[in-house]
Amino acid sequence: FLLTCKWTLSHCRNVALTHSGLHVMLCLQVNTNGFLSVAEPPAESEYLGKMPAKFGIIAPFLGDLDTSDGIGKVYFRQDNSPDVLQKITEKITQAFPHEGEVEPTHALIVTWENVIAHGVPERGDDLNKKRSTFQLVLMSTELSTYAILLYPKDDLQYYSTLVEGERKPVEVGFSKGLTQGWFSWRSTQGSSLFFLPLRLTNSGRRGVWVYHIGSSTFQSVTPGQVTTVAPEDGAPVQSVTEIPEPTYSEPYFEEYETPDYPPYEPSYTQAGYPLSPRSQQPAQIQPNNPQVVIVEEEEEDLNVNVFSYYETCSTNRHKCSSFAECRDYTSGYCCHCKPGYYGNGKDCVADGKPQRINGKVKGRIFVGSSPTPVEFSNNDLHSYVVANDGRAYVAISTIPASVGPSLQPLSSIGGVIGWAFALEQPGYENGFSVAGGVFTRQTEVTFQPGGEKLTISQEFKGIDEHDHVVVSTHLEGSIPEVPEGATVQIDPYYEIYQYSSNLITSSSTRDYTVTLPDGSTQTLVYLWRQSVSFQSCPHAEGSRSIPPSQQLSVDQVFVMYDSVNQLIRYAMSNKIGSVNGTPQQNPCYTGRHGCDTNAVCRPGQGNQFTCECAAGFRGDGRTCHDIDECIETPQICGAHAVCNNQPGTFRCECIEGFQFASDGHTCVQVDHPINHCERGSHDCDIRERAQCSYTGGSSYICSCLPGFSGDGRSCQDIDECQTDRCNRDAVCYNTQGSFTCQCRPGFHGDGFTCTPESEREKTACEKHRESMLATSSGGYFFFRPRPAVGQYVPICDSYGEYEPTQCHSSAGQCWCVDRNGQEIPGTRTGPGSRPMCLEHSVFPTVFGPTTRPDANLVSPGTNLLFAQSGKIDHIPLDGTNMKKEEAKTVIHVPDQVVIAVAYDCVDKMVYWSDITQPSISRASMQGGQPAAIIIKDLGSPEGIAIDSLSRNLYWTDSILDRIEVSRLDGRHRRVLFDNDLINPRAIVADPANGRLYWADWNRDGPKIETSNMDGTDRIVLVKGDLELPNGLTFDHHSRQLCWADAGTRKVECIDPYTRLRRKIVDGVQYPFAIVSYGRNLYYTDWRRESVVAVDRVAEREVDQFLPQKRSRTYGITTSFPQCPEVNYCSSDNGGCSHLCLPRPGGFTCRCPTLNNGSCVERDQNF
Repeated sequence: FLLTCKWTLSHCRNVALTHSGLHVMLCLQVNTNGFLSVAEPPAESEYLGKMPAKFGIIAPFLGDLDTSDGIGKVYFRQDNSPDVLQKITEKITQAFPHEGEVEPTHALIVTWENVIAHGVPERGDDLNKKRSTFQLVLMSTELSTYAILLYPKDDLQYYSTLVEGERKPVEVGFSKGLTQGWFSWRSTQGSSLFFLPLRLTNSGRRGVWVYHIGSSTFQSVTPGQVTTVAPEDGAPVQSVTEIPEPTYSEPYFEEYETPDYPPYEPSYTQAGYPLSPRSQQPAQIQPNNPQVVIVEEEEEDLNVNVFSYYETCSTNRHKCSSFAECRDYTSGYCCHCKPGYYGNGKDCVADGKPQRINGKVKGRIFVGSSPTPVEFSNNDLHSYVVANDGRAYVAISTIPASVGPSLQPLSSIGGVIGWAFALEQPGYENGFSVAGGVFTRQTEVTFQPGGEKLTISQEFKGIDEHDHVVVSTHLEGSIPEVPEGATVQIDPYYEIYQYSSNLITSSSTRDYTVTLPDGSTQTLVYLWRQSVSFQSCPHAEGSRSIPPSQQLSVDQVFVMYDSVNQLIRYAMSNKIGSVNGTPQQNPCYTGRHGCDTNAVCRPGQGNQFTCECAAGFRGDGRTCHDIDECIETPQICGAHAVCNNQPGTFRCECIEGFQFASDGHTCVQVDHPINHCERGSHDCDIRERAQCSYTGGSSYICSCLPGFSGDGRSCQDIDECQTDRCNRDAVCYNTQGSFTCQCRPGFHGDGFTCTPESEREKTACEKHRESMLATSSGGYFFFRPRPAVGQYVPICDSYGEYEPTQCHSSAGQCWCVDRNGQEIPGTRTGPGSRPMCLEHSVFPTVFGPTTRPDANLVSPGTNLLFAQSGKIDHIPLDGTNMKKEEAKTVIHVPDQVVIAVAYDCVDKMVYWSDITQPSISRASMQGGQPAAIIIKDLGSPEGIAIDSLSRNLYWTDSILDRIEVSRLDGRHRRVLFDNDLINPRAIVADPANGRLYWADWNRDGPKIETSNMDGTDRIVLVKGDLELPNGLTFDHHSRQLCWADAGTRKVECIDPYTRLRRKIVDGVQYPFAIVSYGRNLYYTDWRRESVVAVDRVAEREVDQFLPQKRSRTYGITTSFPQCPEVNYCSSDNGGCSHLCLPRPGGFTCRCPTLNNGSCVERDQNF
């Protein structure tokens, strides 16, 4: 039978109760979530992440799994054929060599094939999703049952799934009641089954685990007794003595910790069922939830081999590179790169195309006699290889001076990259051609004469979605000290690589010369031993011959420690060829050919050669340009797909609602339930009059909002004024969905209660005015000190409120005030001029179920800009509504991780920060290439703010723990703050009032701070009830500072001047960045992988945009068609020579931190 979707299917069997002679009917439940149970399982929320289970269960791989994409499937069958039972018997006998003869009667075989983790982010081609295949076999005898769990090589590609938004390890085990016989993939105790199941065993065979379940009382579950791996192809017997804990690579900026799971000691108690099949009964479908299940009668020729796993191209083609072809052999399949590409078939790259390698470095190193190690914690490693001449460049960042100079001799930390992409001599292959992009390297370095030892462990993880090779490096041990200021020279050297099945080894002795600062030199030596392990394809070994020994020649070695930028740099030229032969002199083999870096050199006779642009590039070979396949061949990706161009290649992605079929090319419609309310494809009335409520499946209901009547698809306003809702001395005004009451002239009140004007209490403005008029002498001022010429008397409007513009007639000065009469900083003008003050917009109080429309107007031509890893997308706005159908990518930088985004409305430029390089870059929205403006002295720039009026750029750095400012082109950098900062991230500016705001999500003391934009008057604005304030935005119309907190899961706002704070919405999932526009707030959410719109007046979520390519959304901002008003620095940089930094009532001329003496600082007040 074939089982798909989120379903459980019952398989009923007639079984014997041991020693009783009785037979009972037992129904086993096969579940798509990777388990088999003896009772109908409860809802997923009752057992996922909450193991041990409270019902009888055998779980080979339990998690939130998904088979609904048409690729993943679950097969099960009952089998009593002699050949299958014989195979099973052999495995049981091998696992339990001391038990007597096993006489099987029946077997139940369940296979979960190519299942994915439910809810994983989409990364383009669905075939690139990580998939897992595993199998459970239950074999019954007359007296007992055996369970066999099989994990095929290379077919477990993930070890955790998302459960309620959190990453939980996959779990494995047997359970009945509260049996503590349960294990998660992360446990370090209990049965060895639950760690690295592909490599370890209890049956003598890798990936095969056998358990004796026992009699009907289920009192004991005994694991197999053979923990040594049977020899294969003459290999020595391997004993499983230590089981390492698997490691997890979590995405960057993951703010929640990986949950810890308590280990369980294996202890098995009673479970009243034997698993002895007698006869097959008709299948009964037992759904967990109302979704469609497909149950098909098994075809006669479908024979899912118990111990063989679909080793044909028909079911494994997706495991090959898109630049490879799959070939079937007698014993299985293999992947082979197509002409013009090289690799092992699972990873293929174009001939001659430069390669990028990115990764992280961890570990610790003792330097010299120091008792304290230098810690490495996710230091960035970046490498660039010019493949057509074998030149490799490697840089590791954030290397302190205490260890940097001493790392110079270790050029081969990156030397494995040189070997992987070395220039190949005729008949020889570099490391990538042999092993592809997935292999591990273990290295031991012994220094002479001191005997210091360093181990280097490197795991190459293949090619990511940006076509970059990913590597993780771990350093552990000690190295001799190289004094600061000393340089190291490494002469050309050779290494001999010995090749065997799935293993490559080499060793050498290497000399290096240290030149000390005083000019003296010292020649030292170290011993080098390394091994590279990888998985080749065994089925085609006869068709491919790799020389047993190859020589790597390395010359032009360059090493340097850059103390200013804390970088260790290595560079070297690499060639792979014969151990004894003379190197070829053709320029293609020496690398001295002059071909473009994106070209391959084709050798001719003698020293003749030609240059040919690599696949995906066009030109004469001396100069090559990228081919934009998406423009030149618009239909290259087929129907229902979008094409994204990348250097030298392109990527097809199915649009929302579609996914790749098994051929990897055709986009087919996804048979998923659709939430029409969330997607916006419902037929309810507009959201101002009705709401759409999702009811499950693809169903929904429409209902009118309070204040409206109708069927939900057509709603009409209810005129509340027809029912005399207001006071008799008030006038009723009907509004859409609501109404207002306003007392008539001569009366005062809220409209429900009106009293004569003579009886109402005076307003604050009226009391203030009366007190000034009653004062017999001048000198008292409500605002800050001003010239004592006459007396200031406030002006009140017809409602008794403060007029927005207040003036001092004697002094000739005017200024703007807020609703409370407080002066708005930076608005005071001199004689003869009046400031442009915003109206306070005093409206009658609104009553009824909805809030009145906000008074903020939005201008046409505004867009949202938001970041998704290596790109920036834009969404046009129609008012405050997102025009989702017009969303598109405007900037594509696939080698970067874009975090913060900001916009300059003057030059129409978008700015962003990248944490991989790290750098701050910009590009014109009207076209042009991205340009990095700041690349040095950066740690992790996570927040940026643009002052378009003053032409300045502000940013936070969470590694260097400081806030800096510069001109928009990156010149004149100045550190504003470098103290009392732990994790600064979001930053936002209010240039019109000269104020700066930023958030620090320090877990021990999160806070939101503010200062003047010149760095003066720094204060803590918000301290309490904060956890992870990620996003920050300032709305200059309402003067509200708003933030999104991923810890408290709230969106809140505060008036920085009155300190009035209010909650907008709570229960959000994981907000990262936020921006204000009109009455809406827009924030990006990591878990929802979307842009969410919130009405801050109605205090509710109103819309959501889901990008076609689902991944984490980062920074967000708005792009305006016009700029706001000017400030003090807008004209001629305020007369400053370098930095003009505004502040309330004036500005400050500031100098860069590195001042050459040509800059003069001064303050200017107005």
